[in-house]
Amino acid sequence: MAQRETWTTRAGFIFAAVGSAVGLGNIWSFPFQTASNGGAAFLVVYLLAVFLIGFPTMLIEFVIGRRSKQNAVSAFEELGYGNWTIAGATGVLASFITLSFYSVVGGWVISYIVGSVTGGYLGNASGYFGGVSSGLIAVGAHALFIAITIGIVAFGVADGIERATKFMIPAILVLLVGLAAWGATLPGAAAGYSYYLSPDFSVIASNFSSIVPNAMGQAFFTLSLGFGVMIAYASYLGRDDSLPGDSAIIVILNTVVALLAGFAVFPILAATDTLTGSTGAGTAFIALAGAFGQVPAGQVIGFVFFVVLLFAALSSSISLLEAPTSYIVDSRDTDRRTVAVGIGAVAFVLGIAPAYGYVGLFNDFVFNIMLPIAVLLIALFAGWVANREAVDELGRGSTLGEGATTVWLWWVRIVVPIAVIVTLYLGVMNFGGNLLSGAYF
Repeated sequence: MAQRETWTTRAGFIFAAVGSAVGLGNIWSFPFQTASNGGAAFLVVYLLAVFLIGFPTMLIEFVIGRRSKQNAVSAFEELGYGNWTIAGATGVLASFITLSFYSVVGGWVISYIVGSVTGGYLGNASGYFGGVSSGLIAVGAHALFIAITIGIVAFGVADGIERATKFMIPAILVLLVGLAAWGATLPGAAAGYSYYLSPDFSVIASNFSSIVPNAMGQAFFTLSLGFGVMIAYASYLGRDDSLPGDSAIIVILNTVVALLAGFAVFPILAATDTLTGSTGAGTAFIALAGAFGQVPAGQVIGFVFFVVLLFAALSSSISLLEAPTSYIVDSRDTDRRTVAVGIGAVAFVLGIAPAYGYVGLFNDFVFNIMLPIAVLLIALFAGWVANREAVDELGRGSTLGEGATTVWLWWVRIVVPIAVIVTLYLGVMNFGGNLLSGAYF
C-alpha cells in the first residue's frame, strides 16, 4: 500500500473544507432560496439550522474521519462497525450524483463568463439562459467544467486540492466584499437589505412545511454534510488538531460567505424589481443576468460575479469528486489519476440528463432525501453505537472538558435525529408532490 496523503498545514485543511462548503450553494442557491422563501424569515431558520444542526453534525464527520484515517465508506470498517458502511456509502453516492448535475450548473457559469465578455446575455437574459442551459452547449460546458475538476483532484490532496483552494477561497472573499460594497451604491439597496434582514415570523408559521426542509437542505448543502466529503477530508488530519476549533472556523467562514452573497445579490434584485418570486435553478441566472443589463457597469460586474461563482463551484466540485475517489484509492490501492478520470467520466455521462433539463429533479432528490438519510445514519452511529470512540476523539487536541463533550453527545443523540427526521418527512412529501404533479418533467 502506498503511503496515504495528508494536508501539509492545518490552514490547508481549513481552506479545503471551507472550499467544499463555500460553493454554488452559497452564492447561487442561498440568495434565491432566501428570496423565494420569505427573505429574512428563511434566513433565520437557515442560521438556526447551520449552528444548531450543521455544526454538531460536522463534528460527527470529523470525528469519524480522523479516528479511522479512512474514506467515508471504509471508515466504519476500520472502526470495527462494518455493518454501518451503508451510512458512508449513502453519502458517497449522494456526492457522486450531486457531482453529475452540479457540473452542469458549473458549465452554465462558464457560459455566463463568456456571455459577460461578449455581452451575450445583456439584451435577452431569458433567451440566453435557454440557449446555454440545455442541449449540446450545456453538455459541452459540463464536459469542460468536469475536466477542470478532474485535473485538480488528480494532482492529489496537497498539490491539487490544497493548492487550488488556498488560491480560490481568498479570491472569493475579496471579490464578494467588493461586489457587496458596489451593491450598496445601487438605488433601492435599502429595500433589498430590508427584505433580507427584517424577518416576518408569520411567514415561517404559514410556510413551515416548505421553509424547514429547504433551510435544512441548504444548511447541509452549504456545509457539505452528508456527502462523506468531510469524513474524507478529516481522515488526512493529524491527531493534535482541534476538531471543534476547526469546525467553528469553517462554519463561520461559510456563513460569512453566504451572508456576503446576500449583500451582493439583494441590492441588485431590489434595484431591478426582481426581489421576490425568484425560484428554481435557472431563475438565479436569468434574474441576475437581466439585472446586470440594467445597472451601471453591469457587464464588468457580471464578469466579476460569474468568476466568483466559478471559483465557488470548483472549490465544491473537487470535494464531491474526492469523496468517491478517496474510497477507490484507499480500498483498491489504485492510482489516483486513473480513478479521478474514471469517476469523472461516469459522472459526466450521468450528467447528460440534467444537461437536457432535469437539474431540478436530481437536485431535489439529493437534498430532500439522500442528504437527510445520510446525516441521520451518521448521527445515530456516533450517538448510539460508537459513542465512546466519538467522545474520545472529539476531545483530542481540544480544550473541551467532559461536560462539553457530554452535551455534544446527547445533542447528537436526540436533537439532531429529531430535526433530521422532521426534515426528511417534509422533504419526501415535497419531492413526492412535485413528482406526482409532473413539476420535474
